[in-house]
Amino acid sequence: MKIHKKTGSFLLACSLVLLTGCGSSSASTSLAETVATANMISDTSTITPIIVEQPLTVAETETLLFVREEEKLARDVYLTLYNQWGSNIFQNIANNGEQQHMDAIKVLVDAFGYVDPVSSNEVGAFTDAEILKLYNDLVARGMISSQEALMVGGFIEEYDIKDLQDAIDEAKQGTNQAAVIQTYDSLLCGSRNHLRSFVGQIEKDGLVYQAQYVSQATVDAIVNSPEEKCGQ
Repeated sequence: MKIHKKTGSFLLACSLVLLTGCGSSSASTSLAETVATANMISDTSTITPIIVEQPLTVAETETLLFVREEEKLARDVYLTLYNQWGSNIFQNIANNGEQQHMDAIKVLVDAFGYVDPVSSNEVGAFTDAEILKLYNDLVARGMISSQEALMVGGFIEEYDIKDLQDAIDEAKQGTNQAAVIQTYDSLLCGSRNHLRSFVGQIEKDGLVYQAQYVSQATVDAIVNSPEEKCGQ
């Protein structure tokens, strides 16, 4: 994936959704500038100052841009399934969870000066061909029944959990920047809570949830533990 960088120092990044206003950096600010990102506390965002220290590696950059669209995938699928089935779990997680996850990654995308792969906020619009195909496949599956739609929710959260953990491991082995690792960790915590919600609803409907993307042991460990206060 081509890396797009702005010349000169990194800019002070502000998420328009998470912040009511953006400050400006001074002329003397060095490469290691303070930026704002979101810690997810039960998917209610607060802003914690963190430092962007250096450019990301090529692999880290590709992962960051992929995760940005991956979080949009989750939001868009949930909004589509809400429109189909009217189940509030989809609307709540899309609007109060996945949108905040998108915004948190956007903070980092802007801070590193990359071109945002989310060129359109339209539901179902994606730059990455892999994500577009996955979106179409998951929506088609979720249209089969309301129960299958909940299973799709479980799959997406497992998918996110695996990718975010891989992203954290990659970041630690790469430039090891707290700004990136803390953001991924917050999103990972939120995804675990989302999985708990979907599995809880599925089991409330009298079904047994089986792991779809990660190991059954991983799913069991998550759903059998209490909801987390992310970022605390």
